[in-house]
Amino acid sequence: MARPVQFKHEDVLDSAMQIFWKQGYAATSVTDLIAATKLKPGSLYAAFKSKEGLFLAALDHYGERSAERIRQTLTNADSPLAGIRGYFHQMARSAADSTAQHSCFLVNTALELARNDEVVREHVNRYFDRIENLFLDALVAARKNGELAPEKDPAALATFLMSGIWGLRVLEGTHPTQERAAVVVEQLLQQLE
Repeated sequence: MARPVQFKHEDVLDSAMQIFWKQGYAATSVTDLIAATKLKPGSLYAAFKSKEGLFLAALDHYGERSAERIRQTLTNADSPLAGIRGYFHQMARSAADSTAQHSCFLVNTALELARNDEVVREHVNRYFDRIENLFLDALVAARKNGELAPEKDPAALATFLMSGIWGLRVLEGTHPTQERAAVVVEQLLQQLE
């Protein structure tokens, strides 16, 4: 009788996420994953079925965390637009932080795999849509409370802000100066005026 699998699921996903994030899907071997997660091959396959299964679980883990962080930033702010501004200013600081993990696992995955892999594309789009909807909800609330001008289209702005995130995440990989990241953010946020 096989022993039950004993590991912390979240720790395994964190480790797998980090190695996939650093190396990309194609460059990460099962041997790399076994070393990073400290799982035996049988445990890895029993829990996740395949390298792709572990990758998708790690991607979902990252997507859930990212969406939750954004939701908290938006809902804990004094107003909807203050939440959006705060999030983008935080992104500018992070982009220029030489000690931070640069780029975004979702954006990296979109660039590496989503064009040619329908399953990965569905996972990436699920989180992109979820994050865009968080911005849409905040923008609708801002319009309702008079913070956002009535002629502004919340849906179009939410899509625009989401595109801004993608651009900033790609820019992060180039280690921009604080000034450059701040200019990008200020131009994005001007659309809310």
